[in-house]
Amino acid sequence: MPTQGERNATDPIEESPSASARAAARKRRTSGKRAFVSSEMPTRLMLQRRAPEATRRHAVRAMFRGVGLLTLDLGTFWVMRAVVRLIRDEAVYGEPLAAALRSVFPQGILGGFNFVVALVIGLSLAGAYGRGDQRRDLGRIAKGSALAVSLSLWGPFWNGPDGLVVLQGTLMLAIMWSGLSISRLLFDAALKLVFQTPADGDPMVFVGDRADEEARRIHDSLLGKNRMRHSRWVNLPQLGDENELSPADALTLVHDALAGENADTLVLCGEYSPEMFEAIVEVATSAGIRVLAVPRISGVVQAQNAIVWYGGNPFVELTVPSLRGWQLFIKRGVDLVAAAFGLILLSPVFAVVAALIKSDSPGPVFFSQERVGYAGRVFRVFKFRTMRRDADEIKQQLAHLNASGDPRLFKIPDDPRVTALGKFLRKWSIDELPQLFNVLNGEMSLVGPRPFFEEDLKNYLDHHFARLGAKPGITGLWQVKGRSAVVDFEEVVRLDREYIEEWSVWLDFWILLQTVPAVLRGRGAY
Repeated sequence: MPTQGERNATDPIEESPSASARAAARKRRTSGKRAFVSSEMPTRLMLQRRAPEATRRHAVRAMFRGVGLLTLDLGTFWVMRAVVRLIRDEAVYGEPLAAALRSVFPQGILGGFNFVVALVIGLSLAGAYGRGDQRRDLGRIAKGSALAVSLSLWGPFWNGPDGLVVLQGTLMLAIMWSGLSISRLLFDAALKLVFQTPADGDPMVFVGDRADEEARRIHDSLLGKNRMRHSRWVNLPQLGDENELSPADALTLVHDALAGENADTLVLCGEYSPEMFEAIVEVATSAGIRVLAVPRISGVVQAQNAIVWYGGNPFVELTVPSLRGWQLFIKRGVDLVAAAFGLILLSPVFAVVAALIKSDSPGPVFFSQERVGYAGRVFRVFKFRTMRRDADEIKQQLAHLNASGDPRLFKIPDDPRVTALGKFLRKWSIDELPQLFNVLNGEMSLVGPRPFFEEDLKNYLDHHFARLGAKPGITGLWQVKGRSAVVDFEEVVRLDREYIEEWSVWLDFWILLQTVPAVLRGRGAY
């Protein structure tokens, strides 16, 4: 194994655990499975705020992959059909072969539109448009081609297949499978020749023990032994090694590597403790970075997984807690329509409440305050004013009344800063209605975690940052399960994570329905 000084110029940049880094990280570590504060708070937050950009990159790459493969397949189909017509109709290889082909493939059997639709459906169902090696998997291409042939010849098969129909299906399958397989393999070869980057060209951070032969084999199969590429190797000793690092130490190295490389993917190869593995996965996924783990690493909680193949190697792809491209797209569409209609329908209510606020106490109608939203980005949240004008100035004087005992969850029953009208507006959550403007602006969603203050982030543990994986909402699980009566910050984080991990359109719909009785009960609202 080459040393740091002997390393080849073509080797990726390597991050090794120095004694000073380990010592500094140990000072930041506290006891307990998860009780270590983010090893580099500014770096951690910077990574968190990169999540939207990383999500967009993954979505754009997936879109181009899908469009490119679809275009390639359609082009292959038209080429193969043109070849059949040249042999059959133009007799380019002689009349005997043309006559034999006409007896099997009469005019119209490879009809354009019908077979194209069947081909796209078949390949989609077979997973031939998926990530990694799926697009070049000859078995998936064969299954997709077989489905396309079956759909196009469904009528003859239904009426009772004879020898001619079986021969037609077999030849059509052979033609399409060979054409698609050759075109996709040539396409991949051309990409590697032009870009010199295998595995879809994702900028990578590779985490593993450089002394482990299996780790080096996986690395070389993904990146190529002699290819320069945007990559960094974090040299992390495995479980049981005498130089094994603590979770905080490992997180320091991973933080630095992810911050230094604008990575899309983190590859984790080796045997590590559950605490270390979970910490690394959490910091990467919260930054929108895809994690590929060698399958021998198992038992990970709070992460959804799927098997994907890259460079002929199986990986477990770990994602979320975080909403991804198609989920964000659906939520945004619903939010836009609902917020626009809500503002129009509630405009009379806005006018009445504004007049009441002006008559109740001096000060503006609306109250705005900086909060932290999706990926740790700061925005101004809008509410109807429910407090005195000097509420922020005297907040610290009332800190001893905080019912939660946690500065990250500042809640005071019978808060003396709240006006008489403000108590009414808060009880029925009317003060939240101006947040529809935030929803319209794309800063918030109808349903999601509650936004907190940026100053609270310095007190966040690493697993708290997962709640920044979705846009904050006007309502959410916290509100329907107790509102301000929930005074344990860990319980708030758990509810927010539960929402992000289990998100669906129906979950949003259920929370919106539950919000109505929760507001009418009026419990926990202050």
